[in-house]
Amino acid sequence: RDWEIILVDTGAASMTGGRLRALRSYIGDRTFMVTYGDGVANINIRKLVEFHHVAGKLATVTAVHPASRFGELQVHGDLALSFQEKPQTNQGWINGGFFVFEPEVLDRISSAETSLEAEPLEALAQDCELAVYRHHGYWQCMDTPRDMQNLNEIWRRGDAPWCVWKHAHAS
Repeated sequence: RDWEIILVDTGAASMTGGRLRALRSYIGDRTFMVTYGDGVANINIRKLVEFHHVAGKLATVTAVHPASRFGELQVHGDLALSFQEKPQTNQGWINGGFFVFEPEVLDRISSAETSLEAEPLEALAQDCELAVYRHHGYWQCMDTPRDMQNLNEIWRRGDAPWCVWKHAHAS
């Protein structure tokens, strides 16, 4: 495929919603995708987009279960019933940072100071226009130096679950 990369200066003070708003003329009337860029995952993008179209909503957020930073104990009285070192938590879903949007989402962003996570996404949820794509596979944020070190070590070992392109020719 041919790619065109456009670098847009949205301003140092622009918030996440404001950055998207500044891209309106480039997005046009097409469905578009957004990610924060600080997370890695093995999300099947085709299935995510297909889910978005089938759901028929203005927006889709990818929900993930984050990996716990600590060992998890199930306790009964003074006995450990189980011990799992750093399991993937099953207690609730969080925003995994991978979105599919219809261009109408941009109409819900009032200014450069608008945070995507506040006004637009909260309003979309209240209006039943925010679909949730549940990703059960690998997801890890890279918010801290520790996260970066761990992800770099996984990459160095050649064991990166997010590296799905190495299998692209098999399908």
